[in-house]
Amino acid sequence: MEFDRVADHEALAVDDEPREAAVVVPVIERANGHYVLFTERADHLPNHAGQMSFPGGGREPEDDGLLDTALREANEEVGLEPAEVDVVGRLDDIRTISRYSVRPFVTRVPDREYRPNDGEVAEVVPLPVAGLIDLDNYESERRDHPHYGDVRLHFFHVDGVTVWGATAEMLAQFLELATHWEMPPEPDRVAGPDDDLPESVRDQV
Repeated sequence: MEFDRVADHEALAVDDEPREAAVVVPVIERANGHYVLFTERADHLPNHAGQMSFPGGGREPEDDGLLDTALREANEEVGLEPAEVDVVGRLDDIRTISRYSVRPFVTRVPDREYRPNDGEVAEVVPLPVAGLIDLDNYESERRDHPHYGDVRLHFFHVDGVTVWGATAEMLAQFLELATHWEMPPEPDRVAGPDDDLPESVRDQV
């Protein structure tokens, strides 16, 4: 893992969306390699139920900046203590269809059991970086988005789960910075605005 490249990255900010959020991109190291921790959103949530996400959420008035938001939310969602977190650097802010700007913080965290908050998180899912960078596990499509125009959607299929949407957008940049993974220059397909998403994610919209 090339954490120095993440630390040196001059992240782009998004400051014109009405709401702010922040997430941590938690990386653990095991004897057989690095893993990225994801949360599976609880099925009863009104938005993005069942999707793979990074721990995080919306900024609250009492938060002392977006890093504080990310650490508070990660503590609430999976029991990650702020004192355990080694913040490596930032990725570019992204926009979401729910009109949030989201700031991702890449972090190194301990390899231990994390407890999901049943109100928000169904499961904590570690996925191996070796699987995430395997291009046989990756596909993408170009699609006309109703708000943002021409966008490229990423789909990472590893260990029976699919990471896609905003989380996959952040993951793609993280992998390009921290590993030798390179996004293929062209998507696998071009989809129309009314075309179905891949079958693996249709129930997560």
